[in-house]
Amino acid sequence: MTEPSTQQPRRSPLPPTATDTDSGGRSTVPLDSTAQLLTRVTAQLATQLSLVSRNGTRRPMHRTRPSDTPRLPAAPRPSPAEAAPPTLLVVAHGSRDPQALRTVLALLDRVHDLRPGLDVRLGHIELNQPLLPDTLNGLRGADAVLVPLLLGRGHHVKHDLPAAAAAAPSVRTRIAAPLGPHPLLVEALYGRLVEAGWDPADEGGRRAAVVLAAAGSRDPDSAQDTRRTARMLAERLGAVPVVPAYASAATPTVPAALRALAARGRHRTFVASYFTAPGRFASAAASAAPRTAAVPLGAHPAMARLLLHRYDQALSATAPSEMVSLLASA
Repeated sequence: MTEPSTQQPRRSPLPPTATDTDSGGRSTVPLDSTAQLLTRVTAQLATQLSLVSRNGTRRPMHRTRPSDTPRLPAAPRPSPAEAAPPTLLVVAHGSRDPQALRTVLALLDRVHDLRPGLDVRLGHIELNQPLLPDTLNGLRGADAVLVPLLLGRGHHVKHDLPAAAAAAPSVRTRIAAPLGPHPLLVEALYGRLVEAGWDPADEGGRRAAVVLAAAGSRDPDSAQDTRRTARMLAERLGAVPVVPAYASAATPTVPAALRALAARGRHRTFVASYFTAPGRFASAAASAAPRTAAVPLGAHPAMARLLLHRYDQALSATAPSEMVSLLASA
């Protein structure tokens, strides 16, 4: 009688295959070996698929990248601060005077010079091309700040511009405050008066005076803005009287203001043209001046700076309540 062998059966160096079964036909493959097998199959499939392009052709071997090779970092996406700024859309009134459009275009050129990367466009309320709705139509899907080339609060600022913006829902718009009152406007007015012959020696004199000739409006806020500009200009001129006068819709007229100043002994009077560009009203005011009247503000350097200031101011006022306050206090 022999003793049972104590020698352990030798294990195969390879893992059992899926065909290994016991005497009852049941699989003898351990669960962890099955997982290893699936891992190897998945890895092989991934390797084969990496060699095939989208159109079904096989990629050359030299174009594949080993899985352990570090990839170059992707190019950084531009941050919101680096994105293109909103368009500055200058809204002019429009005039039948051919000089008006040329003057406004010259002003826009100055704005370009001050900020070369900014998209600056023009739209007119009436009389000139391009009209504001057409310019807005060309900005679909974009951001724009409407900066009125208007000197105070009035119907155009309060009604026409908001209506045009509402009629262009595909453009994300903000409406800036009108240009006046503002110290930069006063600098432009002073510069034009000097060009017209104003002598600084007249400042503080008893014979000198200035009529601030404006277009006029039935809106009391517009008249208030003009009077405030007149006070600021008087301070700039060394306390010389500055009387606001109007070409339409309000009083006094320019001739009436000149007569009133003459009755007070102010015979050395100048007319400051409180207009953004040449036009019918500016010509009528100039014709009433006893001497050469100042030309409209036009493309004065201070005007270009003021347009950009109103644009930046509108961008910084993000909340609607801030914009309402901005328009009310401008």
